[in-house]
Amino acid sequence: MTTPIALTIAGSDCSGGAGIQADLKTFAALGVYGASVITALTAQNTKGVAGIHQVPAEFVTAQIEAVFSDLAVGAVKIGMVAELAVIGAIADGLAKWRPKHVVLDPVMVATSGDRLLKADAVEALRTKLIPQASLITPNLPEAAALLEESIATDESSVASQGRRLLGFGAGAVLIKGGHGQGPQSIDYLVTEAGTVPLPAPRVATKNTHGTGCSLSSAIAAGLARGDDMGTAVRKAKAWVSAAIAAADRFSVGHGHGPIHHFHTYY
Repeated sequence: MTTPIALTIAGSDCSGGAGIQADLKTFAALGVYGASVITALTAQNTKGVAGIHQVPAEFVTAQIEAVFSDLAVGAVKIGMVAELAVIGAIADGLAKWRPKHVVLDPVMVATSGDRLLKADAVEALRTKLIPQASLITPNLPEAAALLEESIATDESSVASQGRRLLGFGAGAVLIKGGHGQGPQSIDYLVTEAGTVPLPAPRVATKNTHGTGCSLSSAIAAGLARGDDMGTAVRKAKAWVSAAIAAADRFSVGHGHGPIHHFHTYY
């Protein structure tokens, strides 16, 4: 029996709703063994981020070496990378070990509005990590920030931004529409073959903490299981939509609560 393994390279959320914790919950919920490389420790909860403690770049490298030298990693999800030196360590690790699938979630700002990526690291994200990614998953504000443009407001402008993001070297782009308006939350999968809209009903809840982390890790889980990119994205979108719809079953914290990663179990 071959065990599908996915690796998350991201920051820790001590309140358990986002980051490494959300990724590992997602992998487990979707039947994939999860490994982790921690890039930063955050002191955060459902109300915001109180502090960030960087993991030294050389220790990020040590974690990457430990995982890849022993585990058959089927897919990698990259989340919070925080600073320039850590981006370099991750980029070097990917170049050395060459995982088949890399899903990059360009985490810049938390749901609470707190900045999670230093300004001087954005260019390194563009030039060192995005070219090694099979898929990048920016939300509307992140896509605009990567391109240094205004936020897209309609399908044609979203598709246009997606095509320009492909120019950075990623294999595909999924622009997430959760920050948009209207009765549907529409994500757009952009590849060289064109743009595919992926609509889902917009759920009226404030409990969306960890949504972006969980979507990208759900895609990585699908790729680790052997799904093609389109299938992995569609399955992940449906799973995350159900996790958001079930979020109000929880009463966790006093701010933006977590989505329900194990909604199919309880």
